Amino acid sequence: ENELGVQEPVGFWDPVAFTADGDLLAFKRRRCVELKHGRISMLACMGYITPEVVGKFPGYLSPSMDLRFADIPNGLAAVSKVPALGWVQMVAYAAYCELSGPRTRAANTSDYADITPGDYGFKVLTSDDPAELTKKLNAEIANSRLAMVAILGMFFQDGLTGSAWGDWALYTASPLRAYESEPGVQAPVGFWDPLGLSASGNEFDYKR
Repeated sequence: ENELGVQEPVGFWDPVAFTADGDLLAFKRRRCVELKHGRISMLACMGYITPEVVGKFPGYLSPSMDLRFADIPNGLAAVSKVPALGWVQMVAYAAYCELSGPRTRAANTSDYADITPGDYGFKVLTSDDPAELTKKLNAEIANSRLAMVAILGMFFQDGLTGSAWGDWALYTASPLRAYESEPGVQAPVGFWDPLGLSASGNEFDYKR
């Protein structure tokens, strides 16, 4: 309960009981993974948001292909537009980041005995005040968790609508559109079915 990330209102929250065995090294391994995925997710969220807010880089992404940065769409649509060499560069950089960090074996916890979760040899969040440092590190974990959920939501909405912001008007294939003119469909939520009871589009089930 004294670990970083134990915050109000839920406190120490482990609904799947990953830590029920009390294995400290297993906990450290999961915390390392959580921080890594959280940091990547925060960068991914900013990758979605920043071009929408401040625009894209000027100039060419690939002069030989006459491809400008402005020609690359935001979100998942960019996957098919970035040249193969561009993907090679990104994968190579990701591999460098992965291999330059602490070396650990798969499915092994003993390698984490001397590892400080999240420490890759440089520190961005620092403070001489222990309480202030704890506050900053807790904020990082909280923002990481939020970002992991947020980027999944962005991917899901982008896949359905073609926009990370989930413009409902673009999701013309939704089976829920069959019920948009039904009584009870009112602003501001429109047709609201959070449990997906009518997701099949079956009119008989809806009437029932």
